[in-house]
Amino acid sequence: MTDRALAVVRAGALTTVQDTGRPGHAHLGVPRSGALDGPAAALANRLVGNAPEAAVLETTLSGVAVRPRSTVTAAVTGAPCAVTVEGRPVAWGGPVRVPAGALLDIGPARSGVRSYVAFSGGIAVDPVLGSRSTDLLSGLGPAPLTDGTVLPLGAPIGLHARVDTAPQPSPPTELVLHVTLGPRDDWFTPEAVRTFTSRTYQVSPASNRIGLRTQGPALERAVPGELPSEGMVLGAIQVPPDGRPVVFLADHPTTGGYPVIAVVRARDLPAAAQAVPGTPVRFIAVRPR
Repeated sequence: MTDRALAVVRAGALTTVQDTGRPGHAHLGVPRSGALDGPAAALANRLVGNAPEAAVLETTLSGVAVRPRSTVTAAVTGAPCAVTVEGRPVAWGGPVRVPAGALLDIGPARSGVRSYVAFSGGIAVDPVLGSRSTDLLSGLGPAPLTDGTVLPLGAPIGLHARVDTAPQPSPPTELVLHVTLGPRDDWFTPEAVRTFTSRTYQVSPASNRIGLRTQGPALERAVPGELPSEGMVLGAIQVPPDGRPVVFLADHPTTGGYPVIAVVRARDLPAAAQAVPGTPVRFIAVRPR
């Protein structure tokens, strides 16, 4: 096996390979997938000299530990965490040289949910439909990491950034999501729509890469029954029978039969990737442009 590879020593609660996803296949029933916090993944790639679309590791809450078989440059972004090489503290948010055989340990998130780990050359697993992303809903792409997994690395294409650390936004203490109402807001009572845009919800522990679930006041329906299944988009806010909004994230289904009360503005979604359970959530209605 090539020396351009790394072995997983500690896989963590959920660590997956992610890139910019596989857009353009919704008509085949394939969601986009990709890194939930796209700006954090792109920054990690920039720090190690990769193209923005190179594949990285996305960790969830508890981090990951890997041992590269050749010397690599790595960078960790997203959720702040301790980063060590052979037990020695190194930079979070900056390029780090990891010698061949050394243990790179990304610790649990100190705040936020997901950290991103880029390696010079990128994770070079075989692409599926043009992407190396793990899609938890459809099962496309590589399986979530397990202890002992070996991942190939590509050849470096550029020099790492000449910075010590790069500024990054903090995980949200309150998640504010600007939304455009519709297309099915008329399936809810006027009072339910007012509740949706004026009351505070909380992030549910049941949230995952498919959707950010919320806890809070239930939204009353004005129209009984269910819709025929219709197309879903990234950021769609579907309301299941319990009346609590669910914000669809990268691994969302491409169709669904529950009414969509609104759609989140795309640039607000990366913050949703870092909102820990219990984080207050507010939905702010804006006019479509």
